[in-house]
Amino acid sequence: MTRFLAAGFSLISLFGLHAQNEGFTTRLYETYGQYQEKSLSLRRIKHRDLQPLIDAVGQRPGFEVNQVGESIEGRALRLISLGQGEVDVFLWSQMHGDEPTATQAIFDILNFFASPDFSAEKEDILRSVKIHFLPMLNPDGAEVFQRRNTLGIDINRDALRLQSPEGRTLKRVRDSLQAEFGFNLHDQSTYYNAERTEKPATISYLAPAYNYEKEVNTVRANAMRVIGYMNRIIQRYAPGQVGRYNDDFEPRAFGDNIQKWGTSAILIESGGYPDDVEKQEIRKLNYVSILSAIYAIASGNFVQVPLEAYEEIPQNDRKLFDLKIENATYPLLGKEYLIDVGIQRPEVDMEGHGDFWYSSRIVDLGDLSTFYGYKTLDASGYSLVPAKVHPRTLESVEALEALDFWELLADGIAYVRVKGLPAKWRSSPYPVHLVSEKFNPPQGRVEVGINPTFFLEREGKPEYAVVNGFLYHIPTREGKGKNSMVFR
Repeated sequence: MTRFLAAGFSLISLFGLHAQNEGFTTRLYETYGQYQEKSLSLRRIKHRDLQPLIDAVGQRPGFEVNQVGESIEGRALRLISLGQGEVDVFLWSQMHGDEPTATQAIFDILNFFASPDFSAEKEDILRSVKIHFLPMLNPDGAEVFQRRNTLGIDINRDALRLQSPEGRTLKRVRDSLQAEFGFNLHDQSTYYNAERTEKPATISYLAPAYNYEKEVNTVRANAMRVIGYMNRIIQRYAPGQVGRYNDDFEPRAFGDNIQKWGTSAILIESGGYPDDVEKQEIRKLNYVSILSAIYAIASGNFVQVPLEAYEEIPQNDRKLFDLKIENATYPLLGKEYLIDVGIQRPEVDMEGHGDFWYSSRIVDLGDLSTFYGYKTLDASGYSLVPAKVHPRTLESVEALEALDFWELLADGIAYVRVKGLPAKWRSSPYPVHLVSEKFNPPQGRVEVGINPTFFLEREGKPEYAVVNGFLYHIPTREGKGKNSMVFR
């Protein structure tokens, strides 16, 4: 049972609490670069990347490292603990192998605690709480950057049957600690937005229900209050970019059961942020908000947050595109139509699962006025026309270096035939697609499911190119994409 009593306070109390800790939070944000673990700068991190860091942590005074289990493939699951307080706070990350943002933030937090800075605040925290980190619960999934574990199951739906060794480890650690607070750390799709807004749900929260009735007892209420507190912090740095998950009870889920078992469960999901493909700004927001929440738990001040602060967070919605083209004129069979085009850019892992390329798709067409884009182009007055193939077949890939790709785009060309395309090439590093001699260009129709490659022209002159879902403004030569495609 928690030693904290749920208490009802006014929003004025919340603002007072926030002002009280504002200096601490501001300093955390401003000094973040000093503690960021630089070796973990990309999302596709592996178990082997973490082990030297954990070994180093174990050598530091005040830190304790214990192996608490292992994955199906035998990778060690290690728990890192620090602090002397009576309140146990348990954080676990990456139970889905392709959700690493908070794993990176955990090592930033560990660097913070290992530094000599913020000595007064850290003394207050560690005197009151004991913090336990279980990073990368699903290392086998992380190895191949997939959601599920080697058994092929979603660990987050294994709380009842406990078939996976990873799930059994999580349950055993929670039970042994009888933790009063649990932070369940995930990534969500970048296509979530805060309901009825164009803002991405950069961070989403949930205090999971522990029964179908969605009752709120002291345990769940405390989770709600901590989330309300963290939301106030995130609003300073990503205003309007916070969402709240639907709280329908899922009896197989760990979060719901951990709430039922008496630990105040706090789900944090890292979503999207403009121009932050590797989620490094979101990682920073995790670092600041989690540390601030731990500080509020240590002081007990979170009980001053009214439950209304949780309920006021807008629901998650899923109405974002990477690129939205609106109000384009689409000529078809002798007539003209007005359409919007919604484009997403799914990632495809490269061999070794250390990097990726984009294979973009048109995911919706028509009236998309209730949807939003990370980038939106009003194409009023522009006609959507198909891309052309370069009239000359290049003798080799080396000949590509002599091309002026902007000139090709100005001529409405987005496909270039090349003899002897290397078999290992899966994507094109250029702003045009590379195609084989046998390739037949698309017939010009725009359809859901196809690769988004077309031009927007005015008075017969291309002004915008969309190639593999990336937008290029031809007159100013502005625009950049990670890759185009290779079609054989």
